[in-house]
Amino acid sequence: MPTKTLQIPTEDGQADAFAAFPEGGGRHPGVLLYMDIFGVRPVLEEMARELAGHGYYVLVPNVFYRNGPAPVIDLPERITAEARPTLFARLVPLLEAHTAERALRDADAYLKFLTAQPEVGAGPVAAIGYCMGAALALRTAAAHPGRVAAVAGFHPSPLITDAPDSPHRLAPEVTAEVYFGIAESDMSPEAVGELDQVLEAAGVGHTCEIYPGTVHGFTMADTQAFDAAALQHHWDRLLPLLDRTLTKG
Repeated sequence: MPTKTLQIPTEDGQADAFAAFPEGGGRHPGVLLYMDIFGVRPVLEEMARELAGHGYYVLVPNVFYRNGPAPVIDLPERITAEARPTLFARLVPLLEAHTAERALRDADAYLKFLTAQPEVGAGPVAAIGYCMGAALALRTAAAHPGRVAAVAGFHPSPLITDAPDSPHRLAPEVTAEVYFGIAESDMSPEAVGELDQVLEAAGVGHTCEIYPGTVHGFTMADTQAFDAAALQHHWDRLLPLLDRTLTKG
């Protein structure tokens, strides 16, 4: 797959990004892929290439660009359970600084950039995300209901909180079809049921699915949480969603 390293102009600077797209020219549906907390790295780039192979232009911005280009911190080749506390001590403050206001400013810039690429078609785009990226994808769809036709989030960070800007409160603004693939350890069945009810009440076409036997991070092949069968199940859900919501050709 052809790939590029890009710089996205934002109100706060330049966000470095990775892009993958199909060979052979032409214009393709755009997919904005939001990273997990560990950032843009080879495993996410490989996932972008996989999506590109199915006919999509995939843009993967470094959400933490304000703190430097990716990788923002040094990562081990494999992220084990023992390594996570040390990594989280450095990454969680970056996540906490990435407020909803910042996320919305960035989403505007990312979508403007994505849809301006010569390889991207004129139709709607998708916003997908992993871990913290799931909430960012939902925020992006709520802020741009006319442009985002699909949202997918896998092993999401909390989507229902007591905060006034909790992601679930945005459901009435969402017109996209939504899919959440949830690790068994991410949310209780009661919390998943509450999320389902919120989306149902807002009239959002959606699926909230628990992946049995999984833990947070199950799609990421460079972590101890990785589950190969769950990753395949994720593709089996994500690709049909994109196929039915985005216009190819």
